[in-house]
Amino acid sequence: MLYLTEKDQQQLLNMREVIDEVAESLKAFSEGETENPLRYSIPFNEDNRYLVMPALSDALKIVGLKTVTFAPKNPEKGKSTISGSVILSDYETGETLSVLDGGYLTKIRTGAISGVATKYLSRENANTLCVIGAGEQAEGLIAAVLAVRNINTIHFASRTIEKAERLAKQTKDLYDVNVEVFEDANQTIEGTDIVVTATNSSTPVFDRTLDPGVHLNAVGSFKPDMQELPTESMMVANKIVVESTEAAMEETGDLKIPEQEGVLTQDMLHAELGDIVAGRKQGRTDEKEVTLFKSVGLAIVDIVVANYFYKKTQK
Repeated sequence: MLYLTEKDQQQLLNMREVIDEVAESLKAFSEGETENPLRYSIPFNEDNRYLVMPALSDALKIVGLKTVTFAPKNPEKGKSTISGSVILSDYETGETLSVLDGGYLTKIRTGAISGVATKYLSRENANTLCVIGAGEQAEGLIAAVLAVRNINTIHFASRTIEKAERLAKQTKDLYDVNVEVFEDANQTIEGTDIVVTATNSSTPVFDRTLDPGVHLNAVGSFKPDMQELPTESMMVANKIVVESTEAAMEETGDLKIPEQEGVLTQDMLHAELGDIVAGRKQGRTDEKEVTLFKSVGLAIVDIVVANYFYKKTQK
């Protein structure tokens, strides 16, 4: 049995390869070729959550389990908000092949899913990115967007401006792009082609109208009472895309709250991302379209990414 730390995974990572693998897993999910139960969430110690997510695919011949703890007050203690592990099992024998650090894998998986969405839904000539949120998930999102689009300028905003400044410097050093930090999230969005939101906020992090041609990836809200995006964004979006219709309508306040307000129905969702990858639904078809991808994660994607890392150790 192999244990893969964060450092091990970093050394094995090629984000473009991961995005391709993730695209295939999303396609398999939307074709009904996976078993991916809704995640089981257990609250503990007030705001903390323990999440359990098994998944398998006979078509992909993979099986595994992801467990995650979410502790929103951890940054105050100098610790990560998200931690956990992914267990990858042998499809034939059920034996444990590998246990992987789940915090880093979640960051890469989250980024890669939005990388797929960005590939199919953003304008091909998009060159300016807006990042709202400066935690670990933002790092994976930046890496994935830059893997599929030629980004030369990135705007940053966070509730803690020092965190935004730190991430901006880190990003500039790593990718040699122009960076700018804003105190106001509304100003951060102005003039950008792609927006990503990755926060722990329970209330909308901006309130401006999305400009024509913008693509937005939202990954922060994962509970029914968390609404990271303003309801208006759902109203102006020409296409709203999710990984799983069932999971998205059940798990995130970004969709549930507008639904409760009477402005969004399940029928208004354009597609699951896997259907776009498979060619059954169209992605972006117009330069002026506002496209919105709401991600809540799928355990099968975590298992596919775990399998990607494991396979690379066997070469």
